[in-house]
Amino acid sequence: MELVHLRRLLLPLSAALVLSACSDGGGSGSDDTLTGQIQSHGISGLTYRTRSREGTTDAQGTFRYYPGETLTLKVGALPIADTVPAKEFVSLLDFQPELRMALETSKVDSQNLIDHALTESTLLNNQELLNRTRFLMALNWTEVIQGDEGIDIRPRVIDQLNAALNDPELPSAVDFSIPSADFEAQDSAANLLLANICFHEKGDQLCEKPPTPAEIESAPERPENDDEIDPNVTYKQDLESLRERILQSVRSIEDIDAQGAKEYLIKELAGITNAIGRQYYLSDHVASHAASDTTLKSISISKVGGDIGLTKNGVEAISTRPQDVAVHTWSWQEAEVEYFVDGSAGGESEILINFKPENDYRWIRKSLRVLITE
Repeated sequence: MELVHLRRLLLPLSAALVLSACSDGGGSGSDDTLTGQIQSHGISGLTYRTRSREGTTDAQGTFRYYPGETLTLKVGALPIADTVPAKEFVSLLDFQPELRMALETSKVDSQNLIDHALTESTLLNNQELLNRTRFLMALNWTEVIQGDEGIDIRPRVIDQLNAALNDPELPSAVDFSIPSADFEAQDSAANLLLANICFHEKGDQLCEKPPTPAEIESAPERPENDDEIDPNVTYKQDLESLRERILQSVRSIEDIDAQGAKEYLIKELAGITNAIGRQYYLSDHVASHAASDTTLKSISISKVGGDIGLTKNGVEAISTRPQDVAVHTWSWQEAEVEYFVDGSAGGESEILINFKPENDYRWIRKSLRVLITE
């Protein structure tokens, strides 16, 4: 019986040691995990945990994982999302199970091709998504996130957030599912936490408590004659100015409006699609065929540095001028499209090829220009 009990004690201990060895913070040796990324431009400073690893996202928003694992994400001690499927690119839409499910159903665009971006755009009004996005954007070190930048959540911000979370007089969590009016309220959990974070270096004057009205009232008036101003005296006007600057530096959810959050999400979603699209290429971009050559031609889809894997029935194609060049058929198994010339010399068409990589809801679009010669 003693050996049985000993084995039961050792098994959890060995599992803990394995997890510790896999932590991003230390250890050495082989690492066969995959690299994933949150958003196309990244969110740094997020603490993540999978079944096998734990760590903090870097400036590119990267994390390590094994296929089939899920992510638990926090900013410091504040939960942001959990049970998020780990994959190559994770967007903020992936944080919510109902949005992940909705993304699996794509719509058809004006060219009668499947376009996942149409579904993405309809989901951008989701209140929980907007609340979470606005909060994360508000934690960025600078007030404005430039177009080529990700969200930069610095250790100083995280330290102050954790201190606020540990304050018994402040909220210990944020509910992202509440209505926008409640989320934006001055006394909302998000705003109360933000009010206790200074987005300046430690020791900056803007990180001090603002002068109170009583302190301002008791201070002397600044002399009208500049020659009479004493540089060693803090005047009422100085305190009023300092108070205003400190109060103006306090972040709030209203600093990031819903439209700004949507524009950020659109940029990041497009960036992910483009990044995935760059992994694939067609066997040609321009093809020339004689008008008399009506045999079947083919164009194939390949993946950079790897075997292409497409979803079942995950290929479709159209010709923008079917009277000149007609699409004959396509195959997701062979990752190719067949077409033939059906017009006279001087004609041309563009073949739009739409395909869906496996294990992703996105459709990637490439094009082939076909010229008809004599």
